[in-house]
Amino acid sequence: MAGNFVDVARIVLKAGKGGDGAVSFHREKFVAAGGPDGGDGGRGGSVLFAADDNLSTLMDFRYKRKYAAEAGQNGSGARCSGKNAPDLVIRVPRGTLVKDAASGLVIADISADEPVVIARGGRGGWGNVHFASPTRQIPKFAKPGFAGEEREVILELKLIADVGLLGFPNVGKSTLLSAVSAARPKIANYHFTTLSPVLGVVRVGPEASFVMADIPGLIEGASEGVGLGHDFLRHVERCRLLLHLVDAAGSEGRDPIEDFEKINTELERFSPMLAERPQILLANKCDIASEEQVERLRRYARGRGLEFVVISAATRQGLDALPGMVYERLGQLPPVRVYEPEFLPPEPKAEGRVFAVQNPEPHLFVVQAPWLERILEGSDVDDYESLQYFQRQLMDSGILDELVRQGVEEDDTIKIGEFEFDYVF
Repeated sequence: MAGNFVDVARIVLKAGKGGDGAVSFHREKFVAAGGPDGGDGGRGGSVLFAADDNLSTLMDFRYKRKYAAEAGQNGSGARCSGKNAPDLVIRVPRGTLVKDAASGLVIADISADEPVVIARGGRGGWGNVHFASPTRQIPKFAKPGFAGEEREVILELKLIADVGLLGFPNVGKSTLLSAVSAARPKIANYHFTTLSPVLGVVRVGPEASFVMADIPGLIEGASEGVGLGHDFLRHVERCRLLLHLVDAAGSEGRDPIEDFEKINTELERFSPMLAERPQILLANKCDIASEEQVERLRRYARGRGLEFVVISAATRQGLDALPGMVYERLGQLPPVRVYEPEFLPPEPKAEGRVFAVQNPEPHLFVVQAPWLERILEGSDVDDYESLQYFQRQLMDSGILDELVRQGVEEDDTIKIGEFEFDYVF
């Protein structure tokens, strides 16, 4: 990647955990048994992406790779629910694709104004007020919050421009863009001056305009990673119309027709669909080209069925009519491409009572049941009613039956997550 332009980044996102439910009991003077009043935990913050037109690269993501949203607040007494955590909004240049790092599939195209949720925050856990029943009047347990989604993603910037300027280095693309728009790209008389795409808004009338992108110069082999082209070809993928500049005068000893064909070969290799985009052939530097040179290009364009325009970006010859012609042509073309989401997040694991029991060594049984671990985390194991509730889960889920089937004996160790118990008949 050249210069300070960064258009691909890999980052890790972690949404916030939900707050834990509270174990609390109503305390009030002259009220002997107020009952449970533990509130629920708040939702964890989600991670969202939003388009920011003030950004033009993914440079910030080169130095910071991990982004985490805040956890939800825990519940408290008096049936007070914890506050939901604020969402973490990550701002990226408009036109950034968010892809799943493992599969490479598109999660979202950040092209519209509305922020997009990429990783959802975890739900808050229930407070003990939910577990009161006629037979369980003092529940000393609650549910912990659920973990937020964690996702590794690849950010890929594909500029949003209606028109892309193509051409070999030094054919005058930067000069043309500065002449027809307010963009001010760096211009100099040497190859590869433009090391990053430059966008310019071309105004045709009070409410008529289009966006033009000066794409860095391509060279032969660009689609295979030679030169700068491989890094920047992706930025013409959204363009609806391509303006292909050639040096009509051949001032650097190159043949403009050969240049045109080489760049189209690179487009074809990179993306056959891109190669089919309509092109207008602009014969630049006509102020120093001979009539024969211009006529040769005109015949070539006619043979290829291409629109042909003779200009001089340096002297502004032919430039006054060019924006109106391009705007009219854009009106006949489909809108800028927006990439549809391809990635389907895995279905959240059912809250059902799925479990597995293993007997890795004599007198040790390991129970794998994440749902049961969450119940244990929110329970007071020294409290009789809490233990009763926990044992009821073991029985109703079939875990006890499975332990018996596998030959559990008195005083055998039962391990559930970080918790260990002795089996008692």
